[in-house]
Amino acid sequence: MIVDLASRFSRNAGRNAAVTVSLAVSLCFPVLSSGQVNTGASANPRAASDDPRIGLKPGIFDAGEAVFGLEKLASLPKPPGFAPASGTFETSTIGPPPEPVDPKSKEPPPPPRAQYGSANSDLAFSGNHLFVGNYNGINFYDIDNPAKTALKTSLVCPGGQGDVSVYGHLLFMSAEAYNGRLDCGTQGVPPPPGYKPPPPPPAPEPTANGERPRPPRVPDPASPDRFRGVRIFDISDLANPKQVAAVQSCRGSHTHTLVIDPKDHDNIYVYISGTGLVRQAEELSDCSGGDPSSDPNTALFRIDIIKVPLAHPEQAKIVASPRIFTDPTTGAANGLWKGGNHGEGTQTSSLTDKCHDITVYSAIGLAAGACSGNGILLNISDPVHPVRIDAVSDPNYAFWHSASFNNAGTKVLFTDEWGGGAQPRCRATDPMSWGADAIFDLSKGKMTLGSYYKMPAAQTEMENCVAHNGSLIPIPGRDIMVQAWYQGGISIMDFTDTKHPVEIAYFDRGPIDTTKRVLGGYWSAYWYNGYIYGSEIARGVDVFKLVPSKFMTQNEIDASNQVHFDELNVQNQPKITWPQNFVVARAYLDQLARSSALAPQRIAALNAAIAKAETSPSKEAAQLKTMAASLDKDASSAKAPADAERMRALAGIMKQGGTAR
Repeated sequence: MIVDLASRFSRNAGRNAAVTVSLAVSLCFPVLSSGQVNTGASANPRAASDDPRIGLKPGIFDAGEAVFGLEKLASLPKPPGFAPASGTFETSTIGPPPEPVDPKSKEPPPPPRAQYGSANSDLAFSGNHLFVGNYNGINFYDIDNPAKTALKTSLVCPGGQGDVSVYGHLLFMSAEAYNGRLDCGTQGVPPPPGYKPPPPPPAPEPTANGERPRPPRVPDPASPDRFRGVRIFDISDLANPKQVAAVQSCRGSHTHTLVIDPKDHDNIYVYISGTGLVRQAEELSDCSGGDPSSDPNTALFRIDIIKVPLAHPEQAKIVASPRIFTDPTTGAANGLWKGGNHGEGTQTSSLTDKCHDITVYSAIGLAAGACSGNGILLNISDPVHPVRIDAVSDPNYAFWHSASFNNAGTKVLFTDEWGGGAQPRCRATDPMSWGADAIFDLSKGKMTLGSYYKMPAAQTEMENCVAHNGSLIPIPGRDIMVQAWYQGGISIMDFTDTKHPVEIAYFDRGPIDTTKRVLGGYWSAYWYNGYIYGSEIARGVDVFKLVPSKFMTQNEIDASNQVHFDELNVQNQPKITWPQNFVVARAYLDQLARSSALAPQRIAALNAAIAKAETSPSKEAAQLKTMAASLDKDASSAKAPADAERMRALAGIMKQGGTAR
């Protein structure tokens, strides 16, 4: 998301701790005399002032770089027609009007919104192809050799940030901006001849706490040419993608999520997360943005679900619009966070009338929705009728942006896009629990906050930086996530212990400019089949690989590289499985050595036994089973649950006499 939300959110800079509560009870937080919320959850510490990421040389293509635990293999500029090469801001009519500037604020005014063609956005993968969304369309890349990633096709089709997903020969693209056209034209949607816009309504008065509400927008005139929703392309011929369906929706599609029903092989489903203004009924019938108390058909307080028949994608249509925010007691559609702050020293959070992003994990039948003022958990066993089973709020969160599960489905991580993506929110004065990840333990359908994680190196006043999109890195025995932080770069974090997440690798560049705010940095950073791909807003695409460090061994990297996806849409999270072989076994041994869960002599003996079994598996089978039985026994007394799981997993491989590959 790239929208300036600065004035919508509190500018307080006090360091706040965490809280999570059920929305069924009142929100009540103990407050210290300093105005800080006293909740007990911790955030990772800020990096020391000598961190290599601090003070890097500025520039767009020649900035200084700092890297640890990664190696950059390739860096590709955006193709012609997709961006001003400078990556600077340009005037645009896309999106909501600029936020009003508080004349008393000491912060610099927000920059102009970026031109729609200037920003790269999200990523999707299929086979040896990478699809990069952009405000001007989608670029297709060949990644057969990731170090020599090459542009294959450009699809020009403006309409917003262009979130993208892929399923077989079908490509899906979100459109929410008012310049989107049914025909993918670049001319926008001009008003009819002689059209005179009505005068703007008066700006609302400041609220009691001094916040300035967003001024009402004068809607664009209705047009039969405008498109806001989800486009579907046939990419059987990658060089000639063809739009086969364009499903209109009342709020457009800021993001979308593919949902696969294991019981339904004939259809796939698309959850639409629309965050824009509701369209006029004159443009799309049955659209209304009324208050739900008086307008039961309002397009607010719901998501839309598209059913896509795989044999006839041109017949795709919205089949349900579930009201997932409803109060189960009263039946009121606006049953979650009503907007505003949570008390003294807390964030001002958006009204929960929409989801920004939903991540589904079909293997466990759950979805996690990042929904403005709440994080929610959904049962999606029936994907057309998702049911909310839990919701959390947080006084440190401004805008719940995205979500990720760990592979076991025992944790869920939410991001907070404080400042909307265009603001500097990683400065030394910014709280480590604001604009951060909130990591929850998940048990029996309930979420309990463990801690916060934030990219630790302080960034400058001119670098837009806040938590954004990331994915799991499939290292067995650990929960590891690679994540984009806009101009805060890429940070890789281990959240195996939800109360003590730690950074284990990073890549960062100097600010694009040191004299003015310029939009840039990583929108998304995802792992796919052994490599990490970063969608860089201003420059293009970067490709990385993991390298060993004190936090990650070559054996762990080798084990992760055995995981292979045929497709990857990160918001449709796949279940990761590892082969039961000695490559994975060695990764577990390295982890048990790192945590000192097993004595060095025993680690050496297990490694020696595995080495012998690789050359003489039948002769060493009995010894491996004996050692496995001992590991199983010791797992019950391991101090850390993660080490107990590693011991049992290692024992399982040894019992089977795992092979080298």
